[in-house]
Amino acid sequence: MNTFWVDTDFGFDDLWALLVLRHLGVHVAGISLVAGNAPLERVVSNALGARAAYGFDAPIYAGADRPLVRVPETAERILGPHGMQSRGQHLPDGGALPDTVDAENALQNWLRSAQQGEQRDILAIGPLTNIARLVQEAPDLAQNITQLIWMGGSDGAGNHSAQAEFNALADPEAAAIVANAGLPLDVVDLMLCRTITFGPDDQPKCDDLTRDLLGGYLDIALTRGRDEMAIYDPAAALVACQPEAFAYRSCGMTVSTTPDATYGKTTFRQNSNGSTRLVVGTTVDAAKICLNALTGDHADVD
Repeated sequence: MNTFWVDTDFGFDDLWALLVLRHLGVHVAGISLVAGNAPLERVVSNALGARAAYGFDAPIYAGADRPLVRVPETAERILGPHGMQSRGQHLPDGGALPDTVDAENALQNWLRSAQQGEQRDILAIGPLTNIARLVQEAPDLAQNITQLIWMGGSDGAGNHSAQAEFNALADPEAAAIVANAGLPLDVVDLMLCRTITFGPDDQPKCDDLTRDLLGGYLDIALTRGRDEMAIYDPAAALVACQPEAFAYRSCGMTVSTTPDATYGKTTFRQNSNGSTRLVVGTTVDAAKICLNALTGDHADVD
């Protein structure tokens, strides 16, 4: 069984990504939380609420509550105060985490515990603040990462600014540190995710909570005049689980940390010797696989 650590800012598509991992038989060793879609307090509440509703059993750890340098910027103007839209039901209030090991130490402990030949793969589906702090504080342990799959960046236009994708713009300095760390990095960018979409006629039969949250996610597109919504974090989860089903371009990634119109812009340049791969296509019906992960009765809420 494959094992991943998941680093997330826990919006709906982050929850969906975890359901994809479970659907495909992946074990999640731990979940580290990072401020991004919403402030960390809301991210923690969403993660704990999702654990209660969906029965996730991975330990959850609170991580960075702000970017390394920039003023925090969330996606709440799009996602609302819950950090995820809904057509009705929301996740139960998960409250706060007890005082336990923080995400930084938990991630270091997990990397340190790797036995000879044991994989230490990370799926990062939010801003890269926690991963950058790992690179800064424990560079030797960061080298134990066997694969880092990140949903972020854009080999084209942005979605949170004209030139930058949200996860990159939320902490450009962190993304730049990770890009320069020489880690084996697969980038699932905005352009790839926009080729994996679903519309009103594609919604699967699922429990009421999942249906309402999926509908709220789809409404992000519908209320902006688009017929379909891109599938972001679940697509990255699928890349993590089935890497052989995707095509890649070896490249180097740079991230603009200049506080102007380019802030957070990611640039990918061909480099056959680079440690970064940009995911550029797939041979499977990725949207169908992701949607299938939502079928059935997942949630257990009153």
